[in-house]
Amino acid sequence: MSGDEKHKIYKLNERDLSVLVFSLFFSWLLAFPFEGQVLYAYLDKYDMYASRIIFESIIAHLIGMLICSYFVRDIEDARKVIKISIAVCIAGTLIFFVKTIFLWRISLVVCSFMAGSSVAAWGFYYKEWSKSNERIYTAADILIFSNILMIAINVTAINLSVNAGIFLSLTFLSAAYVLLHKLPKHCDSIKEFSGSDCSKLKIKKPLILLCIFIVIITINAGLMYQVINPEFEHLKLLTSWYWAVPYIAAIYVVKRLPEKTSRTYALYVSIAMIGLSFISFMVLDRSAGSYILIDTLMMGAFGVYDLFWWSIIGEMLDYTVNPSRIVGIGLSANVLGVLVGGMTGSAIRGTSFSSLNSSILALIIVFVILIILPVLHNQLSRLLKNHAYLTSVQEGENNHEIEDRQAVMNVLTGRENEIVDLLLKGRTYKMIAEELYLSENTVKTHIKNIYSKLGIKSKTELIRMFVDKTI
Repeated sequence: MSGDEKHKIYKLNERDLSVLVFSLFFSWLLAFPFEGQVLYAYLDKYDMYASRIIFESIIAHLIGMLICSYFVRDIEDARKVIKISIAVCIAGTLIFFVKTIFLWRISLVVCSFMAGSSVAAWGFYYKEWSKSNERIYTAADILIFSNILMIAINVTAINLSVNAGIFLSLTFLSAAYVLLHKLPKHCDSIKEFSGSDCSKLKIKKPLILLCIFIVIITINAGLMYQVINPEFEHLKLLTSWYWAVPYIAAIYVVKRLPEKTSRTYALYVSIAMIGLSFISFMVLDRSAGSYILIDTLMMGAFGVYDLFWWSIIGEMLDYTVNPSRIVGIGLSANVLGVLVGGMTGSAIRGTSFSSLNSSILALIIVFVILIILPVLHNQLSRLLKNHAYLTSVQEGENNHEIEDRQAVMNVLTGRENEIVDLLLKGRTYKMIAEELYLSENTVKTHIKNIYSKLGIKSKTELIRMFVDKTI
């Protein structure tokens, strides 16, 4: 086996390990503090008023994600934050085995804040161990694995006992803590980006528009938590395991589509699915069959959309020196949407026609999404032309891009072209030196010459040069 093959296996293992750590942690987050079924079951067990406690938890989670980037500046900081967060979450979850309501509320807020910080900090690993245009697969793996583990926790908590569910979630948290220590403490590639913040790299407008879109689309998720789910509480066995199955299935199908297949049409199909799910909720009874239909439409659509914006956020990481900021902002938009939807759903639930009112609101949201989506697609396509959800390239355009690339290659020497190819594949200076049997200083000299010939100043500009249609 060659040294290059060994290196690829090592990188793949690092990527898989980071996915596993985050999935284990995320499953606890989804099952417990973030409107999780375990938390609802626990609060019901002790006849506690859930809405205010969950509101406090979500706000703390939101704040944690937004401020993380101010004290996490590199992957070493990120590793420390994730390590401390998981330890705090383990200790905070253990408190729930003791019946002390005041400590529960404090623990939940602290754990939610630390969890939010940890989620944002993981952006460094998301960027480091997944190459550009491949982060959609990393996002898909995390969403699939974490939801499978969440189902295991939910089934245990609802069908065995709440304490058993909490114990299982603690087991996953502990596993994440142990595996975290096997992740590398350092990385070189992130430090190579000499770009500045998102506004200087012209992603501020697309990022803001994406966040608006995320907030609006996830309002329906909040409505689902507060309006739809309570109507099927009598189907505990079914809802405990089937709830996330369509979500997982949709992500798996989209992930497995051929590489050059555009997922754009899936977004519009999903809009129709959301509308149909709320119409079905309005006209159908509360039987198991109705639940399966409504949940399949709703959660299948959410799976398509979650993978969409998770992967878009992942590609935006190439345009910033602090990935935790982009991840924190993007995922906080999701949390904000759930919060707004939850509060709206709580208000609607107290009315006489909750199913009608929630369905009308959901359809209004669907209409707004139909207006926003083409504008968002246009903005993102300018920035991320090769993304799986955005590509709709005609043959002539492909030929034009090939010609542009050939023009660049003619300007550079053979060795410089080799280095450009490796840079575009996500290699660090050290990796390039090892693969081409050069010293790092020689590689840096070549890269300096490449930048000079092409009239650019950073790796980010090099990436954008090959993404854009014109040079």
